[in-house]
Amino acid sequence: MSVATRNGTGPVDAPVAPPRVVRQRRMRPGLLGLAVLLIALGGLGAAFAVTSVRATGSYLAVARPVEVGRQVSADDLVPVQVAGGQGLSPVPAGRLDEVVGKRAAVALTPGTLLTMAQLTDDPLLGPGQQQLALGLSPAEVPARRLHPGDKILLVSTPDGDDDRPAGAATRFEATVIDAVTSDDDDEVVVYLALAVRDVPAVVALSSQERIALVLTEAA
Repeated sequence: MSVATRNGTGPVDAPVAPPRVVRQRRMRPGLLGLAVLLIALGGLGAAFAVTSVRATGSYLAVARPVEVGRQVSADDLVPVQVAGGQGLSPVPAGRLDEVVGKRAAVALTPGTLLTMAQLTDDPLLGPGQQQLALGLSPAEVPARRLHPGDKILLVSTPDGDDDRPAGAATRFEATVIDAVTSDDDDEVVVYLALAVRDVPAVVALSSQERIALVLTEAA
């Protein structure tokens, strides 16, 4: 390359600029390690997604509320498709027949997956108890609806010739096992668990229509 001077002298060679040296940027070890970690996590995430998709299956979910102690029916459950479920033990839909007829060990809430731990085959009768059924009119039931596990006090009522004060009434403690209303809603059959020693007296009072139910504790 040449340039001209102002005084008209001939061209002279201009100095050539030395080439610029571009320094190569080095990646810091910390950033390199972070990049490797992100790649590894991405691979694990993809593997987890594939595993979850492969684990998709049909399981039983609760379709409507089921109280503690009540027998589970097929209408109480609905099959749902669930992907993954690691850490859970839902009941497969194919085991519906094994579940129907068992009792709810806990209150079952609609929209939740059913597990075998929520069910039981154990009877609600405790040691030294027997089951008794009382047919009552709706007005004689102490609540609009009785639930399994409700605590009931059975109180004897005086007959027409009994002049004893009300405080002399006999009382029997019982627990509700189930309560069923007839199709025409004119009778409620209440199934109770009570001590064996109290059964004869309660049966006699019931036959005379001299028994009243008091709800003392809701389940």
